[in-house]
Amino acid sequence: MAKSQTSGSTAPEIVEVTPKAAIPGGEFLIRGRSLTSNGRPSVRIGDVSAPIVVGSRSLVVARVPEGATVGEITIGEAGNESKPWICDVGIQIADGLHPVANPAVDPEGNIFVTFSGSRGQKTPVSVFKIDQNYQSKPFVTDLLNATGLAFDREGILYISSRSEGSVYQATPTGNLSVYVEGMGIGTGLAFDREGNLYVGDRSGTIFKISPQRQIYVFATVEPSIAAYHLAFGPDDHLYVTGPTTSSFDCIHRVTPDGAVESYYRGLGRPQGIAFDAEGRMYVAASLSGRRGIVRIDQDRNAELFLSGPNIVGLAFMRSKALAIATSNALYRVDVNVAGKPLP
Repeated sequence: MAKSQTSGSTAPEIVEVTPKAAIPGGEFLIRGRSLTSNGRPSVRIGDVSAPIVVGSRSLVVARVPEGATVGEITIGEAGNESKPWICDVGIQIADGLHPVANPAVDPEGNIFVTFSGSRGQKTPVSVFKIDQNYQSKPFVTDLLNATGLAFDREGILYISSRSEGSVYQATPTGNLSVYVEGMGIGTGLAFDREGNLYVGDRSGTIFKISPQRQIYVFATVEPSIAAYHLAFGPDDHLYVTGPTTSSFDCIHRVTPDGAVESYYRGLGRPQGIAFDAEGRMYVAASLSGRRGIVRIDQDRNAELFLSGPNIVGLAFMRSKALAIATSNALYRVDVNVAGKPLP
């Protein structure tokens, strides 16, 4: 990252910017010296002026504006600017969506995301496919309330319907077939190393479906007001979020024999989960009132990794970028972090 101005300069000096990444609508906290001189500070992100939320000589909170595509932050006026500080800013790659959980990325790098709709609403398109050129095309058109997405090791996409309580398989051409039924308010999906599929019924049950389609009750957790979100960690334990009305929600960890533990408590409305190649967890949630993507390391230390509103899910891309799903759009953020390989 860029360093500050030389000691003794009257120009603004940026010392630290957190978090390291944001999407439009998110906020950067900028700490430094002489950030304001005459009135409000002037912040630019790339070539775009950023609205100021808080401004003082040592702390500025700037909101990422629409149209910002380069994460080069400067403070000050022309001729009296700070040296740039480089952060990662997301670029919108699709809109007109309605995801309620993580997007999914296939082995070729195509991204799949839902248009879920309100419960019982029949939408013209259920799942979109965004190709590597970021062209969005309808992929599945006749599935009620598409919710969770997950690929198996053979590259077959599985889709849950929270309205029907069913899980479908989709061929590479988008043809659907029922995989299992009777999953209650079926939401989150995840596969383990043995190819068992786990389905979160947000009324309180995690189902386990064997490759032979035998159905077991794997674990029971507290009900959720929205959806369960599932992901397997590097320890082969299942991690589960399910937002409640509390602002101090829990991430659950379920052992291979189905015992439920509290892994981390203190997030607001935690939703989609993903792991990187180093075993760190990323979850769409609020931390200390700041919304975005929270990163939790293996010692359970949490930090806001990415700032942004209305984020419901995320997925790692092959390019070490993150695909970030908000309630109506999809962004790519080049964070240079590799995702955990499929089990």
